Amino acid sequence: MTQQATLYRMVLPEHVCPFGVRAKAMLEQAGFDVDDQILTTREAVDAFEREQDVETTPQVFIDGERIGGSDKLERWLQRG
Repeated sequence: MTQQATLYRMVLPEHVCPFGVRAKAMLEQAGFDVDDQILTTREAVDAFEREQDVETTPQVFIDGERIGGSDKLERWLQRG
């Protein structure tokens, strides 16, 4: 059974967050089915960050647990 991950990342007309791209690639490489939630406006990004009480995107959730951004995801995946 494929594991599911939800990724919230910023893709604005003038900026695609490289950390979001990296997080998606790491998840796919690890065999996750990624529910890719694209935040397309600054307002959407700000609202998400307020709602989740975080300061940055991307944010990865696995089995309902917030793992964090791309650096934390990398460490989480390395633990196995």
